[in-house]
Amino acid sequence: MNLLIFIFGFIIFIVYVYFLLTIISRQHKIQRNEHQNAYDTIDMDGIGNQGRFPIDKSKEK
Repeated sequence: MNLLIFIFGFIIFIVYVYFLLTIISRQHKIQRNEHQNAYDTIDMDGIGNQGRFPIDKSKEK
């Protein structure tokens, strides 16, 4: 009886760990894709777009 309960609990634990690692892996892939899409090709110095200002549309008219 004790062995049966232990085996049943162990199976539940293995299934839990499997799904936990699956979720972590999927979220890691999603986060990696978001960071790759956020890469700025114009940013040469690595500090962001500190020096780039948007074009003022009122001056163009």
